[in-house]
Amino acid sequence: MDNTAYLSDVVRTFRNYKDLADKAIAQVANDSDLHTQIDPDSNSLAIIMKHIAGNLRSRFRDFLTTDGEKPDRNRDAEFEMPALASRAEIVKNWDEAWAIALGSIEALTPEDLDRTVTIRGEAFLVPEALNRLATHAAYHVGQIVYVARHLTSGRWKSLSISKGQSPQAGGDFKTRGIAR
Repeated sequence: MDNTAYLSDVVRTFRNYKDLADKAIAQVANDSDLHTQIDPDSNSLAIIMKHIAGNLRSRFRDFLTTDGEKPDRNRDAEFEMPALASRAEIVKNWDEAWAIALGSIEALTPEDLDRTVTIRGEAFLVPEALNRLATHAAYHVGQIVYVARHLTSGRWKSLSISKGQSPQAGGDFKTRGIAR
């Protein structure tokens, strides 16, 4: 894959993760459910969103020129919610962080992919850092979808192909000669 194609793909990847999380959160009708923990050791949707926002803001602010772990970031505080934030506050913080991340990624040039950035003092080529950050986002977006689906049980609308609908979505592997 050439550098231009990679950059296009990584932008699409990050946009897809944000879209998936946004659609899952939108299905959680009750704002108080954003703060529900499915067990005592789990994180609420609000906490997961706060953590991702903190991570994206830190990693992508001045992406090419400063360490991705900014001195003003308090990662541990991202997992605390002393006062229950409103949906509007949670989403505002979330959207602002994603705007920083997407703006930084979209500003990259093919030549930037040969550069090195640091995260917590460790050097990464730009594609390595982007892949690491996309994986981190995917991990937590998966949690968001799982928790949102749990909280909306019975009302959940699939974000991909619904159970039993693979053949209608072109997923009938037998007719296409592909083994499962």
